[in-house]
Amino acid sequence: MTRILVTGGAGFIGSHYVRTLLGPDGDPGVTVTVLDLLTYAGNPANLDAVRGSDRFAFVRGDICDAPLVDDLVAAHDQIVHFAAESHVDRSILDGAGFVRTNVVGTHTLLDAAVRHGPKVFVHISTDEVYGSIDSGSWPESQAPAPSSPYSAAKASSDLLALAHHRTHGLDVRVTRCSNNYGPHQFPEKVIPLFITRLLDGGRVPLYGDGGHVRDWLHVDDHVQGIELVRTGGRAGEIYHIGGGTELTNRELTGLLLEACGADWSRVDAVEDRPGHDRRYSVDCRKITEGLGYRPRKDFTRGLAETVAWYREHRSWWEPLIRRTPSLASRRPRAGSRPAGPPGPASPVRRAG
Repeated sequence: MTRILVTGGAGFIGSHYVRTLLGPDGDPGVTVTVLDLLTYAGNPANLDAVRGSDRFAFVRGDICDAPLVDDLVAAHDQIVHFAAESHVDRSILDGAGFVRTNVVGTHTLLDAAVRHGPKVFVHISTDEVYGSIDSGSWPESQAPAPSSPYSAAKASSDLLALAHHRTHGLDVRVTRCSNNYGPHQFPEKVIPLFITRLLDGGRVPLYGDGGHVRDWLHVDDHVQGIELVRTGGRAGEIYHIGGGTELTNRELTGLLLEACGADWSRVDAVEDRPGHDRRYSVDCRKITEGLGYRPRKDFTRGLAETVAWYREHRSWWEPLIRRTPSLASRRPRAGSRPAGPPGPASPVRRAG
């Protein structure tokens, strides 16, 4: 059995990865230990489906806790590192926690991995480390140019991971993904935020002119890509994982309004956030041609399934909103104004 330590495994993407590995279509040759501090975005309920598995264990703890991390790394063969502070708006208000978790926590894991030598260290990162691109797509060779404290902390952790490969020979593999969506996503991120507010009859905010472009990746496809990298990737390499569907935030808002039975009178235009990158796009040919990755989830179907999941699982997200002050108010920021009707429709674009 391959013993895998999954950090941040009670979060959105990490828990999906764990449920997939231990599910009926997963790898029967692995055991999984989740290390998670269960901060505001970590939810034990995300792991309920696998708690009965004899191949699953859970440890509540901090990736910055060096003695705990050392013991866990020594007992495992591989690490898949999801644990991170990830919300851009929170990083703008207070970036200290992002540096602690994303940089210091990653270094703590890497330091232990060098001592105990796991065969593979998969470091999960983001396309945001590159900053904005007007046209085309970033290749893996592009140097990071982050815009927010969040993306700067992630870029720093990427560089630390790759440096441990070059200096110590650690088998580090870095993945950088586009914007994720799907069930179990904490409702501060744009898709679940809009869905939960609209289902409650509330209003949603649209930053700036709504022209910011993102590529949308279903969490199923992200997990598929991570597994391809874990099982077949090369040491010291970066792999992009994208979904292939580019939308402006205004286009995405229109699709969410339609899916939730709402109209543009429920949208408020709000002042754009500082350092808001205009467009992200990553070139995924390396993982496609080298490891056989293909996104399988059509965005229209994936979005409909996501909306249906939130509609049917109020018992999952309503308690999260009640205990999170920034979500409990459920109002757009001060100075908001009606966004008005959408402009001319734009076709869905394929990334790259």
